[in-house]
Amino acid sequence: MSAPAPSPLAIVEAEPLPRQEEVLTDAALAFVAELHRRFTPRRDVLLARRGERRAEIARTSTLDFLPETAAIRADDSWKVAPAPAALNDRRVEITGPTDRKMTINALNSGAKVWLADFEDASAPTWENVVLGQLSLIDAYERRIDFTDPRSGKSYALKAADELATVVMRPRGWHLQERHLQLDGSPVPGALVDFGLYFFHNAKRLIELGKGPYFYLPKTESHLEARLWNDIFVFAQEYVGIPQGTVRATVLIETITAAYEMEEILYELRDHASGLNAGRWDYLFSIVKNFRDGGEKFVLPDRNAVTMTAPFMRAYTELLVRTCHKRGAHAIGGMAAFIPSRRDAEVNKVAFEKVKADKDREAADGFDGSWVAHPDLVPIAMASFDAVLGSRPNQKDRLREDVSVAPGDLIAIDSLDAKPTYEGLRNAVQVGTRYIEAWLRGLGAVAIFNLMEDAATAEISRSQIWQWINAGVVFENGELATPELTRKVAAEELAAIRAEVGEEAFTSGKWQQAHDLLLHVSLDADYADFLTLPAYEQLVG
Repeated sequence: MSAPAPSPLAIVEAEPLPRQEEVLTDAALAFVAELHRRFTPRRDVLLARRGERRAEIARTSTLDFLPETAAIRADDSWKVAPAPAALNDRRVEITGPTDRKMTINALNSGAKVWLADFEDASAPTWENVVLGQLSLIDAYERRIDFTDPRSGKSYALKAADELATVVMRPRGWHLQERHLQLDGSPVPGALVDFGLYFFHNAKRLIELGKGPYFYLPKTESHLEARLWNDIFVFAQEYVGIPQGTVRATVLIETITAAYEMEEILYELRDHASGLNAGRWDYLFSIVKNFRDGGEKFVLPDRNAVTMTAPFMRAYTELLVRTCHKRGAHAIGGMAAFIPSRRDAEVNKVAFEKVKADKDREAADGFDGSWVAHPDLVPIAMASFDAVLGSRPNQKDRLREDVSVAPGDLIAIDSLDAKPTYEGLRNAVQVGTRYIEAWLRGLGAVAIFNLMEDAATAEISRSQIWQWINAGVVFENGELATPELTRKVAAEELAAIRAEVGEEAFTSGKWQQAHDLLLHVSLDADYADFLTLPAYEQLVG
């Protein structure tokens, strides 16, 4: 008697989308279903382990390098796989969602790499999930174009040798995709994004002289990297491409991952391409994990925590040393400035800050860095060209002068800056504006001349929560309280109503965003991720 056929994936509560049948093929959905059957149980165990580790940090208020993996760190013999040609020079990377206009502009931007984002720069509506995949397929087939309905301007791809290499970022492990279910269980968003992209494009990319390359977000341990490695091994075997074709760059954007950088590279060593130093998510992770740690873990206003802060320097210098010791690329942080078409002086000041930031990263040994806007590509490129010249990277700079003790990474109290009342107001302003856009399906949002994504809202609401629960007194003598936060939020909502006008205010998601921000900022139970309750309110 033959075994019963495995259950098929069901598409749940989704309006049909144009050309969705090209993405949601039976064969692609069968692959995603197999990923779900094999790997979601391990994902679930690792999510539970995150909770256990967080409870341990709450008990001890400290972190250390893992004693059980000391032998991996001490063994100087292992290296990650050599970089493929398409990923050897990564001196400037541009980030953004996968709508058609952004796809063309990012590929044409002059950057070496485009981080095609299904994660923090994309609100996971079903339309964004499916049509984002279609944008990438069409780009690889050179059948993508776009005409702006407002301006009439048309966009088309440049010659193939002028296009950025795509590194795709799927959603983090904590997010589900409610529109794809197997026997009533939603598939993790990470497996949907990875599975559809890999299945449709792995062979296509090889034919183009590139490959299926990924950024892995929100990683918290080397065991989570091991899970990804096993997924890569299975996926390559499933579609019949050589092992090691996949390359993954891991975002070190959680405080726990910062203590396991070598182990993460080790687990992925046949598929590893590098590590990236984030900022807002990293600070969000510090607040999340050390939120009960008392005054010494209280962060000042987010804009006061620059990459030159001692504990941030420890993190970035350890990342460069770790990557170069193991033959991997070290990729720096984001330049989020959005140039103004109206204010040349604003641009001048901002461009100087961007240049200083990229000069510092290049001088520190990073092999590349991120920008959010095509106008910043030449600025970042010049900073890295000045250091690299014709070399593709500087992995030969081993940074053996760097020595980071465990306590250096969490020395938050080394900062002189303190939380301010204006910092509270800014957190409310930015959080409200970002969440409102996210609830309308936009994940990358220009706010106050900066390109913000979900990490911005996470650090904003986390700081409000931390300041209230730590009993912070601002410089004006006011105590951080729920009542003060509600007052500021009401004032900001009224200011937004006056700014955008009654019609736009009513047709938007402003009240909903205000309420959600207050919920996650004031609730006694700190939500692990803002995007979890937000996803329940996301339409589409």
